[in-house]
Amino acid sequence: MPITGKKDTRERMIESAVDLFRSRGYSGTGFRDVIAHSGAPRGSIYHHFPRGKAQLAEEVIRHDADAFGAHVESLQPTNSIALVHAYMEWARRRLKMSSCRAGCPVAALVVEAHDGSEVLDAASESWAGAVDALAAALQTDGVPRRRATSLATVTFASLHGAVLLCRAARDTEALDTAERELKRVLRDAIADARG
Repeated sequence: MPITGKKDTRERMIESAVDLFRSRGYSGTGFRDVIAHSGAPRGSIYHHFPRGKAQLAEEVIRHDADAFGAHVESLQPTNSIALVHAYMEWARRRLKMSSCRAGCPVAALVVEAHDGSEVLDAASESWAGAVDALAAALQTDGVPRRRATSLATVTFASLHGAVLLCRAARDTEALDTAERELKRVLRDAIADARG
């Protein structure tokens, strides 16, 4: 579905690329697709992204991180368990919007990125922010730093694995299961830390 409205051309192209990368991947999405989807004038994509498709991919990662952060903030999680729910709800909502046919645009970009690419650097930074935020919330809930970081990493890895399972099965059951089990593990870790 094309992006319309009062957004500027560059923003429309980025949002179109998010949608297209989520469903088609990096190599399956060309500049022509982004132009058609966004309704942007033909020459504008090279004007806004002079370094090409890799620059567009980096912007998609930043845009997705900002949208994810805004979603999490809107739910106002008060502890680590609520933060895990916010993370899972973000993925669940996006899966349902696409009938489980589209996943995370950042994951799609990482799968096809080349070693040493700026796309990998941007993705790593984006995902590290989410892991660090959950680790900090777990520490606030009393979990020691090292354990909190491990649990946050496992949580984020489980989320992305569950999204892939959901896409394959065309339902959100794997994500629901992952959330339920992760919350149980985190509750136990918090209880153990509080003694």
